Amino acid sequence: MAAPDLVNISGLMDDAKCFAFVRQHRWPEGMCCPGCGSSAVIRDGCDDTQPHRQRYRCKAYAGRFDDLTGTVLAEHHQPLRVWVLCLYFMGLNLSYGQVAGELGPCAPDVQVMTEQLRRGLVAKTPPVELTGEVEIDEVYVVAGHKGQPAAVAKRGGSDAVASWQARQDAARWRRTSHPSSG
Repeated sequence: MAAPDLVNISGLMDDAKCFAFVRQHRWPEGMCCPGCGSSAVIRDGCDDTQPHRQRYRCKAYAGRFDDLTGTVLAEHHQPLRVWVLCLYFMGLNLSYGQVAGELGPCAPDVQVMTEQLRRGLVAKTPPVELTGEVEIDEVYVVAGHKGQPAAVAKRGGSDAVASWQARQDAARWRRTSHPSSG
């Protein structure tokens, strides 16, 4: 896996540079419509409140979108540079209060922003696929039985797991089953 390119954070303090950065990383092979995936896209003006936020029109889909459509950054009132700096401060492991002090929004707003950024990052993370030989830690091995499978089998082994599952199912049934009134 290639190392990610480092970003000069001071260069992203300008809205124009932030939007250029988003475009560059969102569409590295060229712009395409988030609705249909078509590359038949033309520019269609700029946003009224954020002049560096480019609008586009898809010729195939006949829909409109902008630089942030379909991302966690879309439809929010905070400027893009505030979101980028919030992401940067998250990487520094600052508290909500510290980030709010640096950026201006109140701590609850910063909490909502960081939660949305985390959800967006998790959604873009590819699923892990284990192949070949996989080594695991011995965290879940019963103490005193390491390397002695016969001792584990003698004390219940997989039967203990089955009885635990039966107890859990019975408890769930008791919580959800109510005697009928009448």
